[in-house]
Amino acid sequence: MVAPRKRKPKPTTRREGIHDELMYEWLGCEKPLNLGKNISAAADWIDEILKKQFFAEGINEEEVKAAWKEIAGDFIGSNTEPVSAKEGHLVLRVTQPAMRFHLEQMKPELLRKIKERFGKDKIKSIKFSLG
Repeated sequence: MVAPRKRKPKPTTRREGIHDELMYEWLGCEKPLNLGKNISAAADWIDEILKKQFFAEGINEEEVKAAWKEIAGDFIGSNTEPVSAKEGHLVLRVTQPAMRFHLEQMKPELLRKIKERFGKDKIKSIKFSLG
């Protein structure tokens, strides 16, 4: 079986013609039309990656920690501490089991206040951990 003949590129200027002819001989075929096709720049993805790694849908944990006492009030704020806010779940460290029981009863109200402050889609649930 005979291999099909490869066609040579048409030179536009003498210098480009020589370059194209050398590239044709070196590659054994015509050069690709678009080398950047299907390639994305890192800048297109970096914001999404950072949000997934360090924030819960764009919410800053430090911002939640700073606003927690204001949202929860002095008594609850002094007996609890925000540990993390990832993937829409706020985790609070609670000092005593009795306080945890009390907060479970208050969870809907606390969640409503948090959603008012940071937006409906930022925090979806609250979890408590003793510590």
